[in-house]
Amino acid sequence: MAKVLVTGMSGTGKSSVLRVLAGRGHGVVDTDGAEWSEWVDGDWIWNEHAIGELLASHDGGHLFVAGCRTNQSRFYDRFDEVVLLSAPAATLLARIDERTDNPYGKSAEERELVLRHLEQVEPLLRATATAELDATAPLEVLADRLERLAGA
Repeated sequence: MAKVLVTGMSGTGKSSVLRVLAGRGHGVVDTDGAEWSEWVDGDWIWNEHAIGELLASHDGGHLFVAGCRTNQSRFYDRFDEVVLLSAPAATLLARIDERTDNPYGKSAEERELVLRHLEQVEPLLRATATAELDATAPLEVLADRLERLAGA
């Protein structure tokens, strides 16, 4: 019953690999939505009550949670693995351009922010992750690797 946080910059494929894992019967939660995240002082952070309840109440099978929020480290001790998905900037920007299910990253300002986060935030995530996966791998391969980390 592992709980795995899948984190990384926009465009690394967090939501996409969760869809693959869900198709394999695993519990998955993408924290991009308002059910799991909220605006506080201009920052889109995890709703700590909702995330806390999710992690405390999960008791069946593996749970894969995707997200990248400034307050996520407050929950690291409740995850069995914190997995960073990483990919080169050109890959991230190309994926953001191609995706149709998320409008984030389409404007020049947002693209600059993605690149700034890649430079400034990703190293912080790398320093605290228990594992890092190359997000240029096919989604099925990433899902296999995440399952192995979870002990599935």
